[in-house]
Amino acid sequence: MKLTLLAVTVSALVMGCTNTINSSTHVSLASDTSIASNQLKQMNISYPKTRKDDVTDTYFGTQVADPYRWLEDDTSSETEQWVKSENAVTQAYLAQVPSRDKLKERLKVLLDYEKISAPFKEGKYTYFFKNDGLQNQAVLYRQLGDGEAQVFLDPNTFSEDGTTSLAGLDFSKDGSLVTYMISEGGSDWRKAITIDVETMQNASATLKDIKFSGISWLGNEGFYYSSYDKPQGSELSAKTDQHKLYFHRLDHKQADDTLVFGGTSEQKNRYVSGEVTEDNRYLLISAAVSTSGNKLYLKDLSQPDSQLITILDNNDSDTHLLDNEGSTLLFVTNLDAPNKRVVSVDASQPQPENWQDFIAQTDNVLDVSTGGGDIFASYMVDAISNVKQLDKNGKLIREVSLPGVGTASGFDGKKDQQVLYYSFTNYKTPSTIFSLDVKSGESSVYLKSKAKFDSNAFESQQVFYTSKDGTKVPMIITHKKGLKLDGTNPTMLYGYGGFNISLQPSFSSTNAAWLEQGGVYAVPNLRGGGEYGKAWHDAGTKLQKQNVFDDFIAAAEYLIAQNYTSPDYLAIRGGSNGGLLVAATMLQRPDLFKVALPAVGVLDMLRYHTFTAGAGWAYDYGTAQDSKEIFDYLMTYSPVQNVRKGVNYPATLITTGDHDDRVVPAHSFKFAAELQAKHTGSNPMLIRIETNAGHGAGTPISKTIDEYADIFGFTLYNMGIKVK
Repeated sequence: MKLTLLAVTVSALVMGCTNTINSSTHVSLASDTSIASNQLKQMNISYPKTRKDDVTDTYFGTQVADPYRWLEDDTSSETEQWVKSENAVTQAYLAQVPSRDKLKERLKVLLDYEKISAPFKEGKYTYFFKNDGLQNQAVLYRQLGDGEAQVFLDPNTFSEDGTTSLAGLDFSKDGSLVTYMISEGGSDWRKAITIDVETMQNASATLKDIKFSGISWLGNEGFYYSSYDKPQGSELSAKTDQHKLYFHRLDHKQADDTLVFGGTSEQKNRYVSGEVTEDNRYLLISAAVSTSGNKLYLKDLSQPDSQLITILDNNDSDTHLLDNEGSTLLFVTNLDAPNKRVVSVDASQPQPENWQDFIAQTDNVLDVSTGGGDIFASYMVDAISNVKQLDKNGKLIREVSLPGVGTASGFDGKKDQQVLYYSFTNYKTPSTIFSLDVKSGESSVYLKSKAKFDSNAFESQQVFYTSKDGTKVPMIITHKKGLKLDGTNPTMLYGYGGFNISLQPSFSSTNAAWLEQGGVYAVPNLRGGGEYGKAWHDAGTKLQKQNVFDDFIAAAEYLIAQNYTSPDYLAIRGGSNGGLLVAATMLQRPDLFKVALPAVGVLDMLRYHTFTAGAGWAYDYGTAQDSKEIFDYLMTYSPVQNVRKGVNYPATLITTGDHDDRVVPAHSFKFAAELQAKHTGSNPMLIRIETNAGHGAGTPISKTIDEYADIFGFTLYNMGIKVK
């Protein structure tokens, strides 16, 4: 089971479904602006005094002040005290929100149901994840045949507060050994623990300081993994710039691991990974300097002294191995195919000039998986799934019949599997797991969600609106049936718009709380994402980044024009790159929104590349050092540098984690300080800093419940909506 599959599984377990509760505890939303306004006036906020230093940087002759630079030091006692002071102010405010406790209880009920993942076979055992209800982390079970399922790994025992999570899981090819990785406090730095599945005893020393890595086994000898040298200074914020691929033999110490790739200046890359083919014959090495584009190398493991063969020596495409049959390799690539294609080539001459189309590019973006000896081509048609089953020669067998309009994912497994599993979901439908008979193509419900959510009471519709430059952008709007279009509906507009990430319809337990109570949930597929291939991604990068903000603003204007909502009832939310989206948009159009909710955002665009692996995001953003043109462009929208004095900004709740070592919390700290110093008006400018938490992955359910109660409570309160 690969790392990516685990991440999807765990995410689905936490966010996949919801329950409703009986009418005696039902929480309804009723507009009562006068009551809320009176309450708001009573909340006088005294923000902590944030020291300003005389710090400036010069970019191409332009001086830029950075008075809150000291907040970047996450090891200082002064920063620690500032965090405590800000949290105290925020919690004092949230404690007065009347709906906070009711929302928290509601969320507990919504999340309190049994959640089970699709099963997967490793060796003689079948494994699956299960969360009994409000367990902080999903538990990994296994069973032998029809025997009783037993706990195999319980991440809830990793730490008392549930903040140490299972962050990776990879079995050896025969299933007799497994390496699992753990994340402590949400950090991207991992420990890797290898055990014998029968004895449950350690089969190797624990590996430490692993980051941005999967595990790929070579027989039972050992495995490949990637990491950086431990940085000097703070491991949470110091720059990590040279990724290295190692091979670990089970009987060796980590200090004796073999450096395979990435140790020289010629091989310096920010992201390096190694993958062994299922037959143990080949090692594929991917190397990249950014989050888009990669070089690719091949080593024949059947020949111990074989040389590394270069397949791609540039970063002009995204290419990865799909499968192999003997010496025939199948690659998924967007080289000369912006919507991606599958090519075949012999390993003896694997360069692009020898590639042959195996699955040709179409008008829709392609994603591919294998299982049961067949290939499953999943196409994204306006962000909606369409899946075709092909034989090993690429010939169409059938189109997989899906239960509705939404997102289907899975369709992967070992070559000898005759039954595969996939999940189906959309914004109003809790995720259901289906089994697929590979030979007949028949699907049947394997595991229906136990969520007591009445999908029939809600509706989702896809609309297309026009952005500032005339581009048509799709958006899915979900709400209760019979919604009155009178402009007073509390609306959450969620977006991302970057890094080739596609927002396909999926159900969320927490968002269900919003929907149940009459809220509108709207998700546009902004440029910068991957919904329409590389061209759509590139249209929202570097000197075209403003397109993303324009698309988001146009989505808000559409919702207002169609009378779904109005500026008094419209909130915007997004995380990471989506946090940048929310912050930039609220600064550009403060008149358009009532509430802004930027989460773990990239907010200082002049310095993001100086922290951890941030330099790898330059494909999307460019850096302030690249050229005067890019510096000037970044200065037009970088949130930390664009907060203006005397502006009445929307009520803002910034959220971040003190252990976020992907987008360091200093981004959020500095943005909060700027807002608190310059904002005019009574709207709160608050920051909620979760302790012992990172960028989001592995967050325990207890913290999720608290966070969303705060977010929804803050939002509704500032819209003047009373929660009964």
